Amino acid sequence: MNILIIGHGRHGKDTLAELLKVHAGLSFKSSSEAAAEIFIYDALKKKYGYKTFTQCYDDRHNHRAEWYDLITAYNKDDRAKLAKNILALNDCYVGMRDREEILECKRQGIFNLIIWVDASDRLPLEDKSSFNIDKNLADIIIDNNSTYDEFESKVIRLSTILKAKNNTYYCA
Repeated sequence: MNILIIGHGRHGKDTLAELLKVHAGLSFKSSSEAAAEIFIYDALKKKYGYKTFTQCYDDRHNHRAEWYDLITAYNKDDRAKLAKNILALNDCYVGMRDREEILECKRQGIFNLIIWVDASDRLPLEDKSSFNIDKNLADIIIDNNSTYDEFESKVIRLSTILKAKNNTYYCA
């Protein structure tokens, strides 16, 4: 099961992935974390004086557009390259931000399911300089505009379906 979790920054994508880990046993990696490990830390450590990977990763929100550009450059020969790297070791990719990358992953059949997390009634939308996707690219949308408990309840229901599919109890 290869899942992509997308949505605006800080709308609950990582929370969804954490809950899927607990309730469905799925592993995940965020695009930012994977990109920082693979190439971004090395590309930015001198420029911003980062002494550790953690410093670089924790500062990512201050340089979203630059991170977006670096990931786009990394994927220039194969728009699905980072996704393939992440999914080689994980069930879920969290945080893809580029429309062409998503479309290429769809063309290559990389994801079984694309989930959009939406908290737009209570949180701002992400700046378009580092984000050119919308919820129309997703297979399902999970609303995260209420309480954590309500969000978790939705994820538990989704987890039940995903576990059934992984155990082939699911009828299509």
